[in-house]
Amino acid sequence: MTTLFSRAGSLLRNTTCKGQVDRELTEEVGSYVELLTEKKMKEGMNEREARRAAMVEVGGIEQVKEEVRASRTGFAIEIFFQDLRYGMRSLLKKPGFTLTAVIALALGIGANTAIFSVINGVLLRSLSYANPDRIVMLWERSVTDTRRQMQNVISPANFLDWQKQSTSFEQMAAVGDQRVNLTGGTGEPEEIKAQFVSQPFFAALGVQPLVGRSFLPEEDTVGNDLVIILSHELWQTRFASDPQIVGKQATISGRQRTIVGVMPSGFHFLDNQVRSWMPLALDPAIDYREKTGRYLRAVARLKPAVTVQQAQGELAGIAKQLEQAFPKKNTGWGVNVVPMHEQVVGEIRPILIVLLAAVAFVLLIACANVANLLLSRAAARQKELALRAALGATRMRLVRQMLTESVLLALMGGVLGVLLAYWGIQVLIAFGPDNIPRLNEITIDPRVLGFTFGISLLTGILFGLIPALQASRPDLNDALKEGSRGSTGGRSRTFRNIFVVAEVSLALVLLVGAGLMIRSFMRLQSVETGFNPENVLTMRAQLPRKKYTEPHQIVDFFKQAQERIAALPGVQAVGAISYLPLTGLASRDSFRVVGEPPAAPGQEPGVEVRVITPGYFQAMGIPLLKGRLLNERDVKESRVLLINETMAKKYFGGVDPVGKQMEVFWDGSGPDEIVGVVGDIREGALNKEPEPAIYWSHWRVPYSGMALVVRTSGDAARFGTAVQKEIRALDPEQPVADVRTMQQVIAKSIARPRFNTLLLSIFAGVALVLASVGLYGVMNYSATQRTHEVGIRMALGATRADIMRLVVGNGMLLTFIGIGIGVAASLLLTRVMASLLFGVTATDAPTFLGVSLVLAAVALVANYIPARRATRVDPVIALRYE
Repeated sequence: MTTLFSRAGSLLRNTTCKGQVDRELTEEVGSYVELLTEKKMKEGMNEREARRAAMVEVGGIEQVKEEVRASRTGFAIEIFFQDLRYGMRSLLKKPGFTLTAVIALALGIGANTAIFSVINGVLLRSLSYANPDRIVMLWERSVTDTRRQMQNVISPANFLDWQKQSTSFEQMAAVGDQRVNLTGGTGEPEEIKAQFVSQPFFAALGVQPLVGRSFLPEEDTVGNDLVIILSHELWQTRFASDPQIVGKQATISGRQRTIVGVMPSGFHFLDNQVRSWMPLALDPAIDYREKTGRYLRAVARLKPAVTVQQAQGELAGIAKQLEQAFPKKNTGWGVNVVPMHEQVVGEIRPILIVLLAAVAFVLLIACANVANLLLSRAAARQKELALRAALGATRMRLVRQMLTESVLLALMGGVLGVLLAYWGIQVLIAFGPDNIPRLNEITIDPRVLGFTFGISLLTGILFGLIPALQASRPDLNDALKEGSRGSTGGRSRTFRNIFVVAEVSLALVLLVGAGLMIRSFMRLQSVETGFNPENVLTMRAQLPRKKYTEPHQIVDFFKQAQERIAALPGVQAVGAISYLPLTGLASRDSFRVVGEPPAAPGQEPGVEVRVITPGYFQAMGIPLLKGRLLNERDVKESRVLLINETMAKKYFGGVDPVGKQMEVFWDGSGPDEIVGVVGDIREGALNKEPEPAIYWSHWRVPYSGMALVVRTSGDAARFGTAVQKEIRALDPEQPVADVRTMQQVIAKSIARPRFNTLLLSIFAGVALVLASVGLYGVMNYSATQRTHEVGIRMALGATRADIMRLVVGNGMLLTFIGIGIGVAASLLLTRVMASLLFGVTATDAPTFLGVSLVLAAVALVANYIPARRATRVDPVIALRYE
């Protein structure tokens, strides 16, 4: 047995393959059993008894093998730590190389970690509701109006019918967004966003207040609805986190409401700016089907056994019944059921996928860069590796040592990358647009750390494998010669060239993507808005209905406010509108042109409805094209309106619309006369064409909330305090919200595409730097290795220009090959960006050409520097170079 275990130890020391150890041990143990069996038979036992005794003495083949395996495991661990220590010492001996490699990898791994953190927080992590996969949004959808085809707000009457007739949901709640005024207490009056919700709202989301309670069923009725639940943020900022807040009063738009609860920190529903929730309390005395339009949203919780498709089918059937029962209001209208997670993240998913692909390319470029560094370093270590091989190290042993070093580099890059990612996430949260969903939920959690660790290991193997395999096959005769340059030969040079081509092609794909986004954003910025935003100040005032109960009070307040503001020095014009352009808010209804055949139910065309005061067009710089503008004489009894140019062209053709009549089915009060045509403006977004629109006088529809527009003679931002002072002089309790210039409004409307463009441009810039550094490194190393060749060429008559063309030509050949491959790849890959572009196609020729020229110019510089150094070599010294 002692001999057997000695043989096992020998196998462990000299064999690295587990399968080979097992095979050889099996053979050794089998031979030993045969010897023992023969010995026992000589002692008088029969063959069967002798073999059984031999097996008992040996202890069983498997037992021996397990013992040997255990010994081998300890030996393997010892070897692993030996490799680790040696690899660390080897890297520390070359701090310049190590630092360069770690920084390159940190950039790639850090970018991937940051973007994966965003994807994890936005796309992968479950919503902070109970069983969020069962929560859905319910929308109405128009069959005929493509603008509202999939997700349109819903009618209160239809919601009540869905709630009564459907059996697919545990709870269904309606939600209405509104701005309200919060007054009283120690703070200044302020406008806050509120959501009016029907009673099962919090149950549908599976969330309960942190403090207090949610709404009771009886509080969902008119008269019992004067209660409020605060957001955690409002509780902290306005009420100083008062632990006794439940039961106290808050004045909301002139009404006293009892605070019954505070929601947990971070809770919000679709809009993270909402600061309070109040009962919706639909009034049974109101005929919502006849007297109101569509303005609610609905959220519901599916029953456990019900799928989204089943719920969609049931509600579609109910919608058909409602269409037959109420054809005037429901013809052409259906229902759309959207999973809550899709509702929250569906719009941002495409750009996140593009950004993830971008950072993956950055990491691949970093890997190619470090692989080239390792190849160059391996060439310098050929003598060391050859000596180890000559002393008995197997190829697998050398490969393992080289991979250990590359994985160490990757792990160090991963640690630094996590630090860069953490910093990047803080910057993203601080400066990212507020319309990125779940922005505040982005963090580096265990899943992100696991991703970083995994990608670091994979990266270490990815960029280390080829150099390790290449370096593990040294030419002993050449490498051990005195004065050998340590060249790895043509195969190593081929790999370096392949990596350079890969870097260039990947960088070009990223640069093309960034170039397309930049051109798209420039086109978006250059869109003609239809108004003059320079020196225009805007703000919003929401009058409380409890205080301003009569329409004339509302109209008088805004009229007096505009008169006081107009009297300020430097103010040129003042107006107001129901919803400011480019804020994403609008009112809409169907209409008919008097004298034209009526459309079939459900086929009526739609029009945007805007309510203005007379000075609005002058303040915004919107031109009058025909007729006249609305003025102070257009009071409540006046039945007049303005239309925009798109409306005139689409529905009146070449006929002058001034003097014609049209009826907007807003309140069923009859037709209005068109008195003028004004220019189109970009209302919803800069990337959307103008819609048909009408303008009513504020007297005609006395909105209690209006956006004031003030044109000034100088910097509009300087007038903010003075304008607010004039409004407070009219009503000290009236808050003013969203004080900003019109240029700031435009900037906010394109904040997300600007941010997307900036991120992609940063990643493309990093890729360009990494690719150019990699190209420079390879060309510099190649020029150094060819010093002897350069000396021979110069001795034979080659000029410095010839040497320059030789070195630069080789580098540019690799560059042009990479550019060609990159262009081909870009033509395929950039098509996924088509939905993110405006005014630019995914195959935009100027972008492809410009990016290719920029990359070629950078590559030319990267090649020129080592080429210039090569031309300065003294031929006499070069001929002696070894």
